[in-house]
Amino acid sequence: MNIQPSDTAATESLLAFWRDAGVDACFEEGPVDRTHVQPPPALKAVVRATAAVVARPHTDEARTEARHLAAAAGTMEALAAAIAGFEGCPLSGLGATRSVFARGNPAGPVLIIGEGPGTEEDAQGAPFVGQAGRLLDRMLAAAGLTDRAFITNTVYWKPPGNRSPSPQEQAVCAPFVDRVCDLMRPKVVLLIGAAAARSVLGSDEGIMRLRGQWKDWHLPEGGFSVPVMPTLHPAFLLRQPQVKRQVWADLLALTARLDGTADSKSP
Repeated sequence: MNIQPSDTAATESLLAFWRDAGVDACFEEGPVDRTHVQPPPALKAVVRATAAVVARPHTDEARTEARHLAAAAGTMEALAAAIAGFEGCPLSGLGATRSVFARGNPAGPVLIIGEGPGTEEDAQGAPFVGQAGRLLDRMLAAAGLTDRAFITNTVYWKPPGNRSPSPQEQAVCAPFVDRVCDLMRPKVVLLIGAAAARSVLGSDEGIMRLRGQWKDWHLPEGGFSVPVMPTLHPAFLLRQPQVKRQVWADLLALTARLDGTADSKSP
């Protein structure tokens, strides 16, 4: 291809114009999607850690150890100490700074079980103390349940990235959860969120189908049985405030059953 002097001058003039306009790159060999934003390294590390988390091969052995420790704990204080010293749950070695056991009244008639601790819970060492927990506290106060409830989770260490606990992680901690219920002997149990309902009830049904429905929880040891009601997690209510009415209805139904004022046709 022959380039005439006039073409060269025009090209140089055009390049000078682009330079003055701030253009500092030429076309590359292939197309580049400039709209794609790479996640920062820290986020990518969290994603990799979360995706790679699987139950350790010794899950059965860890659960057996948890069962022995739980059975030997005769008080809530002893159970909390046993959990704090337990290393069999995979979550205990994935960035959690401490175990997070429970808060509230262990002699109360209501046991509340959530999914797992988050960042604020890990920092303070108590469940449901973040924004979602403050919403839960307000709802419990409105229903007259503040001093009547004991709050715990299905796992006792913060999952990486604040994800939901896996079934394997919940299975390892299940003997401790069962022991909480056995020591407390509540009149009713409120399950907060899909992961809690899945763990306690062993159900694959979605939380929207389970919520507001009374179920029975039979402990594997001791023969104790207690009515439970699944409901939505307060973190979900913060994102979808229009469903607060449904959770409020669940709390009213739980309170009515607790106080013996529920409709006789209720299950």
